[in-house]
Amino acid sequence: MSSFTPHRSSRRAGQDRFPQSLRAQWTRFRTARGWALAMAASVLVTVSLGLLVAGGARTTCVTGEGEGACPAPLVGPDGTAVKDKYYFVHQPLKGDGSITARVSDMTGQIRLPDAVPGVRNVKEGVVPWAKAGLLVRQSLKQGTPYAAVMLTGDHGVRMQYNYTHDVPGGPHNGPQWLRLTRSGDTVTGYESDDGKAWTRVGTVNLAGLPETVEIGLFATSPGALWDMAKAFAQATATFDQITLQGANGSWRRDDVGVSMESDGRTPHHPGGVVESGDKLIVTGGGDIGPATVEGGLRADLMLIGGALGLVPVLVAAVTFVTADHRRGLIGTGPPAARLLAAKAAVVGAVAFVTGLVTAGVVIPVGLAMLRANQNPIQPITLGTELRVIVGYAALTAAAAVLALGLAALVKRGIVAIGLVIALVVVPYLLATAGLAPWLLMITPAAGFAITQSVPTFAHVDVSPSLLGGYYPLPPWAGLAVTCGYAAIALGAAIAVCRREVPSQVPLT
Repeated sequence: MSSFTPHRSSRRAGQDRFPQSLRAQWTRFRTARGWALAMAASVLVTVSLGLLVAGGARTTCVTGEGEGACPAPLVGPDGTAVKDKYYFVHQPLKGDGSITARVSDMTGQIRLPDAVPGVRNVKEGVVPWAKAGLLVRQSLKQGTPYAAVMLTGDHGVRMQYNYTHDVPGGPHNGPQWLRLTRSGDTVTGYESDDGKAWTRVGTVNLAGLPETVEIGLFATSPGALWDMAKAFAQATATFDQITLQGANGSWRRDDVGVSMESDGRTPHHPGGVVESGDKLIVTGGGDIGPATVEGGLRADLMLIGGALGLVPVLVAAVTFVTADHRRGLIGTGPPAARLLAAKAAVVGAVAFVTGLVTAGVVIPVGLAMLRANQNPIQPITLGTELRVIVGYAALTAAAAVLALGLAALVKRGIVAIGLVIALVVVPYLLATAGLAPWLLMITPAAGFAITQSVPTFAHVDVSPSLLGGYYPLPPWAGLAVTCGYAAIALGAAIAVCRREVPSQVPLT
């Protein structure tokens, strides 16, 4: 008789042992008071700093009635904070109809940085998103649905509607014929070089458009961007060859959204219109579009302490590896690689939960405090709020795995801690101070972009600054950079373990 032992592949054995390693590492992490305290410290630091900011924020505005609480942001049809300021020469249109006009000239004024301190430097010119064209809207009430076809300062012909939507037309910057037609709830914009051959720019449906709407000519211009602020700018457009179908009344003139000086009577940078024969020369300032930064205080301000809050997490992730190195509990070869993977899974999961608790507490509580103190709040959709909360948790997890991978590679705790802080925390702090914002494109700190709560729109120029709430990379792209660094560090550490000669030290 003979006996034999069935062969069991090492691959299957390794797979069987991974859950055991995972449970062992989880038990080791949760029973070590220092690592648990580090995660609690991370939550405490970030939440405390965020609520400190929320509790101390007080915004005031000066109006014609004096200084007081700022009004809530103007909100458009889809809940986005919007701007709705322009000069409008219009007539009521009952039922279907159209308006056609040629924008024969477009000029303007732009305030540039002062060449001489105290002396305003205003030059002739138009900003890229200065707008002049044809507009139909539900009413003159700000924030109501609208559609417009327009000539812009440097982006050709566009059709825009309901503030957040933009459809490009031809790349024209010279004289251009425009037409806007209304048929029920459907509005269509056209452009032409000669007033004979017409090209459709776009068609939109403005659901619930009343029978009588306002239709006419408008001009507006967002401010000139410099020094992370918007300074005065106006646009002046000359309209001629104007024809209307369905409306034949007299022109009405409204400086929609104009603000008053502190005396409550004098318009601040008013628009206007001049009639010259068959021409209407319309001047306006402001914008019809998303409000972005001007929409109020941002939700991501509640995570202002997020970078510092990551430090305890990074330290815990590093020492989770180096403590075992010092005690000789991490060998080499496939068992060590398996152990390292288990450690990464545990520390990543714990860090994710830590970040989730942090953001899940500080953002809704902080926003409630801001509202209680009568601060204007940038409207935030549920989807964006969830993306910021879960995204910060994912960033925390990725940063922790990166720290663990670096620690496994360098095998020295102090060096690994200094390295990961230099890669994740320092670039964010430098960018916040206005220094080297490009670091948020090429370092693991790029992941902080996932916390951006201010929306971006292609038809609105903004200053890409952290002070304004904008990051160099889009939210998910920034997080992908951090995750990429974490994957490379962990993968390299596991590969090194597999290549080294196996140790005789038993592993759990």
